[in-house]
Amino acid sequence: MTTSGHILALSGGVGGAKLALGLSRILPSGQLTLVANTGDDFEYLGMRISPDIDSLLYALAGVNNQSTGWGRDSETWTFMSELERLGIDSWFRLGDRDLAVHVHRTNGLRAGRTLSEVTEDLTRKFGVGPNIVPMSDHRISTLLQTAEGCLPFQDYFVRRRCQPVVREILFENAAASRPSPAFLKALGHPQLSGIVICPSNPYLSIDPILSVPGVADAIRGSRVPVVAVTPIVQGRCIKGPTAKIMAELGIAVSPLSVAEHYGSLIDGFVLDILDEPLAEAVSALGITVEAADTIMKTLDDRQRLARRTMALLERLFETDRRVLSAVQE
Repeated sequence: MTTSGHILALSGGVGGAKLALGLSRILPSGQLTLVANTGDDFEYLGMRISPDIDSLLYALAGVNNQSTGWGRDSETWTFMSELERLGIDSWFRLGDRDLAVHVHRTNGLRAGRTLSEVTEDLTRKFGVGPNIVPMSDHRISTLLQTAEGCLPFQDYFVRRRCQPVVREILFENAAASRPSPAFLKALGHPQLSGIVICPSNPYLSIDPILSVPGVADAIRGSRVPVVAVTPIVQGRCIKGPTAKIMAELGIAVSPLSVAEHYGSLIDGFVLDILDEPLAEAVSALGITVEAADTIMKTLDDRQRLARRTMALLERLFETDRRVLSAVQE
């Protein structure tokens, strides 16, 4: 059964972390590996910032700020206030608790440790059971070619608040990278029984992971069902600039477009119940559809959607097993 095997989930930041938390609550910790996008990573004030890794870390540790969707709960801002008093540009907000994590990461990297090693250490210190691993230990930077020039992701997303019109998305240094050791281990896990693509931005959060050489081929060659959860409901994104970017790139803002984007990479697609009329069109792509309430406002919502996602994986897993059995006979 899928639920007794190992599950690999690909995630970006806030939206993906919600489902990741749900999965962590319904699966034994040793049976779940969460791969974080690191295309958003950047250097700020001399520190290495890994926003999507930290979103997963804080959410699973139960210390995330649920009102903002990012950063730590019970946060204080003494450091940023002092920067502002000194006249230092503080466009990227770092809370005092959050700052300690960035210092720890930066010190570890400067001491020669890999991002995987530092992340494993942080995961252990925060008491998180599932493995949280970076997509790669190599630096890969998401760049957005906009009507105002080429912008690093955080400049576009935070400093410019997603205002420039996006023309193209690039992943700098991706071709020279390779998957992190823990990512490779999870892809080749002898008991791997399913892969989940969380409801993160397909173009900014999941595509960077898939841009790492060998990852997409390894997923296709894994011979386990792959299920994606829609980040789009009734033509609107659940979180972030997904819908805006899709429109600017000339892509119809629809769950069907997301399913088409993943194409042969996925076997199943969790569609929101409000978009159930699109189920037939998604099915016509050769993708099995599960309609569910994909809006996650509470912990119960996260666990409920995780169970529906796992149910679809289970259904696909059993179907594949029956087909294989019939062929062998």
